[in-house]
Amino acid sequence: MFPRLLLLFTVVPLVELYLLIEVGSMIGGLNTILLVLGTGVLGAFLAKLEGLRTLGQIQRNLSQGIVPAEEMMDGVIILVAGLLLITPGILTDVFGFLMLIPTTRNAFKRWLRRRFDRATARVRIYTQGGPRPF
Repeated sequence: MFPRLLLLFTVVPLVELYLLIEVGSMIGGLNTILLVLGTGVLGAFLAKLEGLRTLGQIQRNLSQGIVPAEEMMDGVIILVAGLLLITPGILTDVFGFLMLIPTTRNAFKRWLRRRFDRATARVRIYTQGGPRPF
């Protein structure tokens, strides 16, 4: 877990800084700032639209007695996308926009579901008489 946190909080910001410097040297400092502000505003707007659409789908499913598991997962991914989009940077913006597109969001959901299934399978092995995790 520590290596992942180290990657998240040190390497990703350094890559973002490098990309911003490179883009700034190509298009200028003011244009880079406007680019970051523009993607933040656009991203927040698109995340709001997708979030409202997903909320409407959750309400429709609940009114029909259907558990909105997929839509709840969509909501969490859209929330993370919004957070990535308001974070200054180019790499985070790319991932944020990809999470807002339904097709790529579905691919990301499948990846998350596989990870979750593997994690729960490990827990079942440990709780059914296997070796203890700690």
